[in-house]
Amino acid sequence: MLSRLMSGSIRSLDRECNCTVRLLDDSEYTCTIQRDAKGQYLFDLICHHLNLLEKDYFGIRYVDPDKQRHWLEFTKSIAKQMKSQPPFTMCLRVKFYPPDPAALKEEITRYLVFLQIKRDLYHGRLLCKTSDAALLAAYILQAEIGDYDPGKHPEGYSSKFQFFPKHSERLERRIAEIHKTELIGQSPETSELNFLQKAQMLETYGVDPHPCKDVSGNPAFLAFTPFGFTVLQGNRRVHFLKWEEVTKLKFEAKTFHIYANQKEDKKIILTYFAPTPEACKHLWKCGVENQAFYKLEKSSQVRTVSSSNLFFKGSRFRYSGRVAKEVMEQSAKIKRDPPEIHRAGLVPSRSCPSITHGPRLTSVPRTRRRAVHISIMEGLESLRDSAHSTPVRSVSHGDSFMPRSRGQMVDGSEAGASGIISDEAYSPSDSVLPTPVAEHGMELAVARHLNGAPCSIEEEKESAARASMEGQAAEFGPGGRARRTGRSSVERKRKRGPV
Repeated sequence: MLSRLMSGSIRSLDRECNCTVRLLDDSEYTCTIQRDAKGQYLFDLICHHLNLLEKDYFGIRYVDPDKQRHWLEFTKSIAKQMKSQPPFTMCLRVKFYPPDPAALKEEITRYLVFLQIKRDLYHGRLLCKTSDAALLAAYILQAEIGDYDPGKHPEGYSSKFQFFPKHSERLERRIAEIHKTELIGQSPETSELNFLQKAQMLETYGVDPHPCKDVSGNPAFLAFTPFGFTVLQGNRRVHFLKWEEVTKLKFEAKTFHIYANQKEDKKIILTYFAPTPEACKHLWKCGVENQAFYKLEKSSQVRTVSSSNLFFKGSRFRYSGRVAKEVMEQSAKIKRDPPEIHRAGLVPSRSCPSITHGPRLTSVPRTRRRAVHISIMEGLESLRDSAHSTPVRSVSHGDSFMPRSRGQMVDGSEAGASGIISDEAYSPSDSVLPTPVAEHGMELAVARHLNGAPCSIEEEKESAARASMEGQAAEFGPGGRARRTGRSSVERKRKRGPV
């Protein structure tokens, strides 16, 4: 009898596994799930924990043991999607960026999008010109520490913050100047909204870059945004296709094709090569979902593949969920008292340390700062010297292909797709790597010195990850459909103390 009870308990434990999801504020939500639970179950648990109703913009991301990123599919079993053993670790992230963040119905949704874009800024995904960067960083300062106070904020206080992958003393001074003089009296809500409205206007807003190469072997970043498909090389946006122009996305092994129709009956095909077949399929799946979400009027318009089609070749993956227009219509029906928001204070952040000491340090001589940064980033592919546009096959009233000129806009405008998007090359190092996940029990208070300045163990590990494409990163995974033991390890509260 005892052996039967023990075997039953073991079988019950085998059907359950632990899952940890890192939220956008770097707190962690942990729960116990059943192995047959689907992704939707876990996602609903997290949204309930956050009191989030406008949840269609968000998704759960994980990284497999081969360091390939994935979005968790909500219609499939969590355990079957993972290539690793439990416990599973994942991240909640913005999957579909709102075309107009100001139009979001609830402040809690805008705040979470703000956290995501602040993260994008730090990791180099949201790249912009220096003048725009200074204003964005000043908005973050105002949202997190409030009005400038000489008694709390001594000279050079902005140097304690790390908003970007790298920055200069001149930029720090400009950030402080804007914060001191132009943003007085703005509440956190107003500063966050102003930040979102400014970010929305940038060429790299909503960009989740995928590293590829064009047919000439030049490195490039491909991305899907709320407004269309874009290609970034060097510090330029060399191609842009509106969603209504994109007709087909196709992948074969490591080769990715984008088909589009433009005005005057012009058809074009863009071809790129991903690092691996798995990366190419992930790129294609992201494109399929983004195109359906932003382009379609109704989710019922999503084309499905009949299971009875025995001769079908290719992936049966299709987007499932509401499209952008349906999401906005559903949001308009929300009627409830606004939920309480616990905003981030000035506490160390592991993967988005805007309020920690960054690579630009006062103890490093000014003449050596650039060299220090290069040494930190060593091992990553740099796109600084590549501003080549991808050769495009163009079809007009026939099957003959003609190469397009470098400066010609893919969308047919005269401005040229290779417009400068920033003062520096687009090289989002941390976007290419899995998001580092802290080991449990690691003490953030323990500090070490990196390049002459204090930083936590977590920050040192993160800098090491940026130093090599083989940087250490924890495996990501999901969990399932069982009893909930959810908790948040960090309850963030608004804090307006000294830097």
